[in-house]
Amino acid sequence: MSSKFPKKEKLKSEILIRSIFEEGKSITSYPLKLIYLDIKEQSRAKIQCGVTVPKRNFKSAVKRNRIKRLLRESYRLNKEQIFNNIEGSFAFLFLYIGKEIPGYEEVEKHMRVILEKFLKKVTNENSIE
Repeated sequence: MSSKFPKKEKLKSEILIRSIFEEGKSITSYPLKLIYLDIKEQSRAKIQCGVTVPKRNFKSAVKRNRIKRLLRESYRLNKEQIFNNIEGSFAFLFLYIGKEIPGYEEVEKHMRVILEKFLKKVTNENSIE
């Protein structure tokens, strides 16, 4: 599977985003936070993902966009580790909760940690059921 981030994997549904914030579970690896939701109805993609950076911490749109670009890129390169190991469909929302502009290495490291935590949590939940 090539490392791409096609349109069908992008989280755009306002209803789904709202339900992620209301019902989603979260995992944190500072400065990243992943809020995810198990989607019952089968969507077009196994995982739909969105990224967000709060305007409160970064007033400049240029800085917010840079951080979002870093988040999307590190997700794109590391998504294989979850795509091949999960059942069902999920909606992901990555929040950047840090106060400084990160380097790519920092984002990459925490992205790997957060995806591993997600895998462990989901496989434990599925084994309990």
